[in-house]
Amino acid sequence: MPRRLFSVMYSREMGLNRDAVESLRADPGASSIHRSLDYYYNNAAHDAAMDSFYAEFVRSGDLVFDIGAHVGDRIGSFRRLGGRVVAVEPQPLCIRAIRDIYAGDEDVTLVEAVCGASEGSVRFYVNSTNPTVSTASPDFVKAADGAPGWRDEVWDDELEVTSTTLDALIETYGAPAFVKIDVEGFEDSVLAGLSRTLPALSFEFTTIERASALRCLDQAKSLDFSSFNVSMGETMRMEFEQWVSVEQMAAYVQALPHEANAGDIYCLSS
Repeated sequence: MPRRLFSVMYSREMGLNRDAVESLRADPGASSIHRSLDYYYNNAAHDAAMDSFYAEFVRSGDLVFDIGAHVGDRIGSFRRLGGRVVAVEPQPLCIRAIRDIYAGDEDVTLVEAVCGASEGSVRFYVNSTNPTVSTASPDFVKAADGAPGWRDEVWDDELEVTSTTLDALIETYGAPAFVKIDVEGFEDSVLAGLSRTLPALSFEFTTIERASALRCLDQAKSLDFSSFNVSMGETMRMEFEQWVSVEQMAAYVQALPHEANAGDIYCLSS
């Protein structure tokens, strides 16, 4: 039986739709993503840093999965590098943003779903004021409750959304050269839905959910990823000059101060 991934294809046009970005910025109904649009779009210096950073993982013609695409900022970088992008995002407003901004680009495929451990449906916890931290992980919501730096965050709505897996995406679209995972504490569930080794992937972690990061590292090791590095926040630079072992990366995560907040761990296979 064919898998129901609810994807939308677009015809190709090089570059994103700048008019769509401005239209979203001017729309009061999209106010919750205005901060993200302001930060990620029309920022040439940040674009250049992002492209230079991701060029290590994405080459022209490569297939890339963007799991937790938010407003599509990484999509833009992957496309500028010549990658073909399958973007997975469950939030209606973010889906609208991606549709509008990348309308006309046949090398961007939008899958309206959560990516997790199994296919079906999952409960999704929405932060209406700050959709960046909406999540399918109830443990993440609990960990944020009362934590320094997170006290103002409120998850005030819930949705039942379609769930797919990395294995299902690979079956449908092919094996990617790189997978970026940024799903607010649900990263270990995403990796649980992968049963094969890939060349490279990244997953976000936070200091309020270190246990999830350690589970992800264990999963990455079991999938034959052997070299690791980390980039904190939006610095677009690696913390280690040389790639390190899974044990060294686990120790690094455990030693971080709470104030470090978040980063992305990068994994290379043997």
